[in-house]
Amino acid sequence: MRFGVGLDGTLGLSFDDHRQLAREAAELGYDDAWTPAGATARDSFHICAQWWGATRDVRGGLLTGISVVPVPNWTATSLAAEAGTLSELTGGKFILGIGTGAIQSPEARRQFNLPEWPAVGMTRDYLVTIRRLLAGEAVDYEGKAVTLRGVKLAFKPPPTPVYLAALGPQMLRLAGEAADGLLPNWASPEQIAWCRERVAEGARRAGRDPASIPIVQYIRVCVDEDEDRARRAFAKAVMPYAMARRGQDKTLGYRGHFARMGFDEVLTDLEARRDAGASVDELADRFPPELMRKVGYFGRAEGAAAEFKRLAVGLDTAIVRVVAARGGVESARAAMRACRPELVHSA
Repeated sequence: MRFGVGLDGTLGLSFDDHRQLAREAAELGYDDAWTPAGATARDSFHICAQWWGATRDVRGGLLTGISVVPVPNWTATSLAAEAGTLSELTGGKFILGIGTGAIQSPEARRQFNLPEWPAVGMTRDYLVTIRRLLAGEAVDYEGKAVTLRGVKLAFKPPPTPVYLAALGPQMLRLAGEAADGLLPNWASPEQIAWCRERVAEGARRAGRDPASIPIVQYIRVCVDEDEDRARRAFAKAVMPYAMARRGQDKTLGYRGHFARMGFDEVLTDLEARRDAGASVDELADRFPPELMRKVGYFGRAEGAAAEFKRLAVGLDTAIVRVVAARGGVESARAAMRACRPELVHSA
């Protein structure tokens, strides 16, 4: 198994912080560094370049990845060009992860003036065209979300894998059929096993070896001596994923995913409380610890490695995705040290 570190914008890190933490991660024995992307966030390709540059003399540069780019806010050609450029810069040490973003949310579509594309069809359009562009092909393709006529990158990048974020059965089969790897999220080991079965179905349908498709996932970790403080921080990290937005179909996306894990009733209650005016702090205090323990870890450092090992079962790469209980740098450092590979292996 490979081990990664995941850092995001909620940590409030400067570029100096990013470089320092990446170097520390490499020295601690981590293999990868991963970050999410957002339409209005700092550019994640630049962050990955900073990480690689800060570690190139430690371990030849960490492999970096974006998990994930919400594709409706980008074009397929811009993503392929950026991913290919970063892959060329790092000598092929970059993985592009793509996902649907919030295309299923009417609120998000209004915000960015996005069409109501079917999620699976849209994702297929992006996945197929980006992979072909990165392979150096001249692409002719006509889909609902992407249409290209003889488009080709003006340079040939090294092999650049494109992984797919997926949770539902159709998207998981698409990953098996057409992606270089799978990026689930907030999934328990039991869900990972279920995901792998769906990926295998898609792979076999396309004549591919299911074992050739790695599964890479963030495992959220919030380390603090004040366990209640860590619990509240972790709850606030998971709530935006687990609770449906107003008007959203609760059978789809993350909400459907958590319902399949057995948490539909408690989430329905929390959504009703939110809609009635409950504050974020009130909701966090009511958020079920059993849900959080199923997908991540919060608490003191000494318990983190064993729980991380338990939660990483079935993964090819397990990423310590830092949830900050206090300051970003110190929270990141605490989680990285508590789950460093040597401790997880010996747990």
